Amino acid sequence: MSSFDWKGALGKVAPWLATTLGGPGAGLAVEALCRATGLEPSPENARKAAEMAAAGSLTGEQFLALQKAEAEHMERMQAMGYKQLADLEEIAFRDRDSARNREIQVRDHTNQILAYAITAGFFGTLGYILNFGLPQQNEAAKNVLLMLVGSLGTAWTTGVVGYYFGSSSGSDRKTDLIGRLRDDASGEGR
Repeated sequence: MSSFDWKGALGKVAPWLATTLGGPGAGLAVEALCRATGLEPSPENARKAAEMAAAGSLTGEQFLALQKAEAEHMERMQAMGYKQLADLEEIAFRDRDSARNREIQVRDHTNQILAYAITAGFFGTLGYILNFGLPQQNEAAKNVLLMLVGSLGTAWTTGVVGYYFGSSSGSDRKTDLIGRLRDDASGEGR
């Protein structure tokens, strides 16, 4: 499984869309991203569009449409009260922090149980496929296994790894970058 940071890569081309995908207005970002690349709006197609943008495989027309969608999305989010990217990051950070604090305060182990179940399911499914291969005679079973490993892989990377390990360090890097950009824009970084 690839650990490619498609949202981070998209953030270099369309930072408002990339940041919004993980927080308030995610549906708006999915729709804008898919529409710009000519795909039917869905989370899967938004990821595909983001990967295309990150890989540089958009046509010139798609790239221009993505830039236009980014500008329109930024205006829409600012009209909703999110004046800067940092506002969206702060909301996402508070949401994750609140979930972690709730887990500690109420001594709820649901997140841990789910993390273990998702991890076991993902690696168990991968192990099954590696040991026995995909069913060649039963196309439906083959498709179900592929869909299962894809869904569990997404849940494992974004849910388990993101919740327990990745979100805070990625957020810290974004916060530092946004601070530097603000300093440069205001002339303080010169």
